[in-house]
Amino acid sequence: MIDQIIPLEEYERRRRNTPRFRRINTNDLMAKQFDPIRWIVPDYLPEGFSVLAGRQKLGKTWLALDVALAVATGGMAMGAIRVDVGDVLYLDLENGERRVQRRIETLYPDPRTRPDLSRLEFATETIPLDKGLIEALDDWRLSVPNPRLVVIDVLQRIKPPGRSTRNAYEQDYTAWSPLQRWATEHGIAVLGLHHTRKGGADDPLESLSGSNGLSACADTTLVLDRNGNGTTLYVRGRDVDEKESALDFSGGLWTLKGDASKLRVSGERQAVLDALLDAGEPMSPSDLAAILGLPNGTIRKRLFDMAKAGDIVREDRGRYRHPDTPSNISNVGNVPAKAHENQGLTVSGGGNIGGNVTDNAKGGNIDKSLNYNDFSINVTNVTKVTGD
Repeated sequence: MIDQIIPLEEYERRRRNTPRFRRINTNDLMAKQFDPIRWIVPDYLPEGFSVLAGRQKLGKTWLALDVALAVATGGMAMGAIRVDVGDVLYLDLENGERRVQRRIETLYPDPRTRPDLSRLEFATETIPLDKGLIEALDDWRLSVPNPRLVVIDVLQRIKPPGRSTRNAYEQDYTAWSPLQRWATEHGIAVLGLHHTRKGGADDPLESLSGSNGLSACADTTLVLDRNGNGTTLYVRGRDVDEKESALDFSGGLWTLKGDASKLRVSGERQAVLDALLDAGEPMSPSDLAAILGLPNGTIRKRLFDMAKAGDIVREDRGRYRHPDTPSNISNVGNVPAKAHENQGLTVSGGGNIGGNVTDNAKGGNIDKSLNYNDFSINVTNVTKVTGD
């Protein structure tokens, strides 16, 4: 096949009308200086588009309000993380002004000690994404000195209607992309509240209601959850390290407790200690597994680790006891007669503690301990035996 010869003018015309990539040499890229990531809540909420998801009535709004108040006052988010002060816009699209006021009064009941909240503004009218929301956000951004955070409670209220020509993933990704671009371009955090589906999922990001398009578009996803181990906040994102933190909620206040996995292990070990202390005697792994409702393999591994760490004491026949529970070993087995030269103490017969004990040194009542083959036998008030 002979290549067609294109006149130079035609080639230039086609070249001008052909889409081209704006390329950058790697050396030039590495020489660029970028601003550091702007953290609204360090290690949890960076600039960009973030989603806070959780089941209904779990406290998402209280958590979002906690962060908003901390940023507006330069206070502590979740009672533990100091944040930089800035301007906040809270779009409360489900609660009216009366309920917002009650929530603020719950957190700051005394007006005399209430901090200056002028940098936190609320809006309650709904403007869909395709009906001017970005323009309204930009109007707010240009009207305040230091825009840092926008909270949208909830995202479903601003979502534009879908198109029949797109699947659910395409619908969601396309819908939220303008919000993500606006937040990233201006270095502002947009935190949108969302629900999780019933039944949850193995991967927290899979638990978000709807398609995966929302979590794919979001720069950061935070999932608030509660189970038998307590309440946790799971975080994963493009600029944040994956983590799961334990939280407490009381009186409208969220409190960060620390790494959930470490606290969970601590709680699991405490359950073992409590069970052993309540029993007051050594217990077998199978007995503990039945009490704690755990598989035998799980409890055996936990007991081994705890004994190795010195948290509990391993007794004979594979049983374990609480360190505050005295040993009740009553049968040493067939212990051959053995003279302990240092004490002049002879045990004859073996078996139970009630064997014949002779103090060759002085005779009479004695109060001594005999250690033999890792067993501790307390011998007290033994009737005087005449030595040979």
